[in-house]
Amino acid sequence: MSHTLGIRQAQKQKTRQALLDAALRLLEEQSLSSLGLREVTRAVGVAPTAFYRHFRSTADLGVALVEEALGSLHPMIRTTVSAVDDHDERATHAVELITRHVDAYPAHVRFIARERHGGVQPVREAIREQLARFTEEVRTELAKDRESEGWSDDDLLMLAGLYVDQMLVTASQFLETLDAPEEERRRVTRLAIRRLRLIGLGRAHWRDGTTP
Repeated sequence: MSHTLGIRQAQKQKTRQALLDAALRLLEEQSLSSLGLREVTRAVGVAPTAFYRHFRSTADLGVALVEEALGSLHPMIRTTVSAVDDHDERATHAVELITRHVDAYPAHVRFIARERHGGVQPVREAIREQLARFTEEVRTELAKDRESEGWSDDDLLMLAGLYVDQMLVTASQFLETLDAPEEERRRVTRLAIRRLRLIGLGRAHWRDGTTP
């Protein structure tokens, strides 16, 4: 009996993942607000009623895609700002990690970039919650740095938000260069590193008595 239940559960999980994968492929060319569940089930080869065994709606499916796209990134995001004294090294390391992720998961990155300000409210909220978690986690890592001595929690959270926002911008820019000449990718890489360095340099002088 337990063996049969195990097989059914595995099949159910396989179908659920197939629906997520099909939706992600379809979302390469359209927004979630225009995606119909019949499109998704047709792509998987299951009846439309089967969709509701896994998701309440396409919005619910979109929230699951947000978790799939961003949920596993928390360790990587923390690593990008791990305790490294050298600003250049930190910036270069962060950009390398982002580049590798975009190259490996372009469809996920495109989905987040499009739906972050899209028309499906539960999905926008899910993305916002994930980004808020990233910001809190980055703040925790930044607080470990010697440079953070004397910083308030609010200032550290502001700094963490700058890093997270820049990481998102960098990911979006790399997404646009997937099929571009190598020189264009190098240009985007240089610009991304310089921007992160600028944030680091600004941080070094934020508490030097010249700021409010």
